[in-house]
Amino acid sequence: MSQENYKEDSIRWLRQAKADIKAAQGSTKNNNYEWACFQSQQAAEKALKALWYFYSSDPWGHSVVKLIQEFPQSEIKKSLNSLLNKAKELDKLYIPTRYPNSLPDLTPSEVYTEEEASKAIESSKIIIKEIEVILKVRS
Repeated sequence: MSQENYKEDSIRWLRQAKADIKAAQGSTKNNNYEWACFQSQQAAEKALKALWYFYSSDPWGHSVVKLIQEFPQSEIKKSLNSLLNKAKELDKLYIPTRYPNSLPDLTPSEVYTEEEASKAIESSKIIIKEIEVILKVRS
């Protein structure tokens, strides 16, 4: 893939990350807190993948933590390290928010709360904002 194509992909992935945050906010308004949590994780994952594409690299996987830890540019990775705790919070939401057998005797829709959804949205927004700063993108 050409550098120009990587840059275009980067813009598209970041745009989708922002759309996922809006979806998470909508899910919260509709009391679908489990989906808001998952959508927040997805937003952070996509924003980090946008950063990878911007630097002409191919990201792999779904872990927000791994996308930070394995980022190929060491100088940028240092600035991303401050986001690792937020990334860990979001990674915990990847599977149990979606599958009834990931929780004992309950479903995700029965256990996730508005507070958890709000915290996930905020964590994801912080990650997106940091990536926008790195990419010098204005929201």
